[in-house]
Amino acid sequence: MENDLIIGRNPVTEALKSGRTVEKLLVAKGSEKTLSKLIAIAKDAGVPVYYNDRARMDKIAGGGAHQGVAAYVSSYEYSEVEDLIARAEAKGEVPFLVILDGIEDPHNLGAILRSADGAGVHGVIIPKRRAVGVTGVVAKASAGAIEYVPVARVSNIPRAIDDLKQKGFWIAAVDMSETAYFKSDLKGRIALVIGNEGEGISRLAKEKCDFTVSIPMQGKVQSLNASNAAAIVMYEVLRQRQSDEERT
Repeated sequence: MENDLIIGRNPVTEALKSGRTVEKLLVAKGSEKTLSKLIAIAKDAGVPVYYNDRARMDKIAGGGAHQGVAAYVSSYEYSEVEDLIARAEAKGEVPFLVILDGIEDPHNLGAILRSADGAGVHGVIIPKRRAVGVTGVVAKASAGAIEYVPVARVSNIPRAIDDLKQKGFWIAAVDMSETAYFKSDLKGRIALVIGNEGEGISRLAKEKCDFTVSIPMQGKVQSLNASNAAAIVMYEVLRQRQSDEERT
């Protein structure tokens, strides 16, 4: 993704604030007043600002909800799995990772990254093939969280799980089981595995997991959107960690 396009106020603002290289800022004419703070941030950073009529902005954004602003930014730089672990250790925190096994919907990936940022996840792991990568749509859906939650891409999810287990991680599959997520011990070095929107976690990946947790369902529909399921269990990890800290 060279000179990736991101649209929307939150994604553009966070890209500017995070220090990511922004090549140029595009603003819809007539939006200067409401976007004055964002424009000021761009100018302070030396980012050139160009003004376009609304029709031109709509065309550039490909029909997306640009909210009057877009930006061309440097290519997204994926991290290594080791970088995610080092990020946690640099903060003096126990590593908490999320593994996405074949998420294909960019809106789901963006929503998961947004929840991951709020829940204190140190990084997300995705496969290189048969899965969505970090795109402009993902950036928009994440509301800028892609600037703060590093993403690593690996060739093989089961192998990545094995590597993490050798580093002392417990691997929890979020799938159908008899054990409710809130009855499981999710503290310590933990990685949650979230499956594909349609097929769930692949057989090989699930076999590598140490245990499986499920989300109890009371309604007629017996499954949740991948991003919703991920958010529920991620925040349970956060809750358990905070409860543990309070006791100590």
